[in-house]
Amino acid sequence: MKPVLEIESTLTDRYQTTVPETVRRALSLSKRDKLHYKIMADGSVVLSRAQAMQHEDQALHGFLTLLENNIKHRPDELRPLTAAQREIARALVGDAAVDLDAPLDPADE
Repeated sequence: MKPVLEIESTLTDRYQTTVPETVRRALSLSKRDKLHYKIMADGSVVLSRAQAMQHEDQALHGFLTLLENNIKHRPDELRPLTAAQREIARALVGDAAVDLDAPLDPADE
């Protein structure tokens, strides 16, 4: 199969590369998106945008991305929870075992 377009990029000393703009547009890539590499028997590699896990909640993903961007770009607006907000949160989770003061699991960061 003949390629539609061929593009090169360079590896850094740390084996990193920048995904060329043409490829980012073709794959509809955004920052923090994941890439999928398929290594073929002939040594060629097919690069594609990794598909979100089927059980992943897209609405939650969008909200968390919005929250992440807000924290990154407006850190001066971060405020600790008030006592009243903590009580509301406790009421919302009912009897579920939730420690609001526990650090996040590294996998959740």
